[in-house]
Amino acid sequence: MFKGVLLGFMAFAAYALSDAFVKSLRGSLPAYEAVFFGAALGLTALPFIKARGDRWREVLVAQRRGLYLVRAIAGAVGSVAAVIAFTALPMAEAFALIFLLPIFVTMLSVLVLKEHVGWRRWSAVVAGFIGVLVVLRPGFRALGIGHLAAIICGLAGAISMIALRLAGSHEKRLTLYSAGMVGSTLLTGVLMLSRFRWPDLHQWLLLLGYGLLAALAAVLLMLATQKAPANHVAPTQYSQMLWAVLLGYVLFHDELDWPMAVGIAIILGAGMFTFVREEKVTRWWKRMRML
Repeated sequence: MFKGVLLGFMAFAAYALSDAFVKSLRGSLPAYEAVFFGAALGLTALPFIKARGDRWREVLVAQRRGLYLVRAIAGAVGSVAAVIAFTALPMAEAFALIFLLPIFVTMLSVLVLKEHVGWRRWSAVVAGFIGVLVVLRPGFRALGIGHLAAIICGLAGAISMIALRLAGSHEKRLTLYSAGMVGSTLLTGVLMLSRFRWPDLHQWLLLLGYGLLAALAAVLLMLATQKAPANHVAPTQYSQMLWAVLLGYVLFHDELDWPMAVGIAIILGAGMFTFVREEKVTRWWKRMRML
């Protein structure tokens, strides 16, 4: 199990580094063009994710096609929103708002899955949004498209997670992973046609780091869940915040003031509490694949 948890930490470190690469583009390419190349490069993980007995047609054909479409669209929207957020905001601030994802999952669980949510998880929801207010401080600092994009990214991730729970353990990992990559490639490929700019050498190197590190992270995460239960691997995603603070400070000279640090701590605490309660109450990790 230790190896699985360690692989989980390595996976989310790779995801954080991938985000740092796309942030390094500094908006020099449209967000949907960056996502197109990142998703296309992400397809390189498919041979490693494909299990013995899987068929290549399952990259595009799912048992529950509606949920495949939902994950494809949510993946594309979330990826574009993430690139916008990381371009416009310090990494730690972007991650803090994206980590509203478990809070959104709780709310959507009530609306879509008709789950009962007790007062403890509702308290975590309220605490999460208080943390957002502390981070954003509306009226005291300028808010922009990056803040909205980060929240949309978290919401899109929550929608994808709900679709994953509805799919249960019936869909294969190959299908689950390819939904986000194929959806992002096709949708952003159409969007970028009108404003396509051929990347220069420096941009190509950053795009390669962005896409290939994300692909590596997906493979590491798959290996992690093969060696440890998903409920032990999932909490390692919160290590991304540590990487965000470190990479933001070292690479981009981001500054983290005390109110933002407090807000981030509140959001992370609410998210972790929500995760622990959902593990105990819903046993989600027994009914779905984590990828």
